[in-house]
Amino acid sequence: VQLQASGGGLVQAGGSLRLSCAASGSRLTVNEMGWYRQAPGKEREAVASVSRGGATNVRDSVKGRFTISRDYAKNTVYLQMSSLKPEDTAVYYCNADYIHYNDRDEPVVGRVWGEGTQVTVSS
Repeated sequence: VQLQASGGGLVQAGGSLRLSCAASGSRLTVNEMGWYRQAPGKEREAVASVSRGGATNVRDSVKGRFTISRDYAKNTVYLQMSSLKPEDTAVYYCNADYIHYNDRDEPVVGRVWGEGTQVTVSS
């Protein structure tokens, strides 16, 4: 199971970016997907998540500016970021909780992380 993230970049304050993260693998059921971020010198923090049923959680500091969504057919999660602020600058990581059925048809439960994508917001 792998995650491939894209969409980071450099943007001016007030601008927008959309991050994407696609899960791939065989015999895979993806449950919750989400985004975390880590700024220099700070701990990684949860940004937003979306359950398999579509319920979302968004951290207070980005509510009203960031929207998380997913495409179930593509096993892809998106993070639409608007009104970006310099304090949003960080490496953004996606993750996914999954169930994978192995060759013996046994369920294997796990969490996978994507490689980070840099988001830089200039003032």
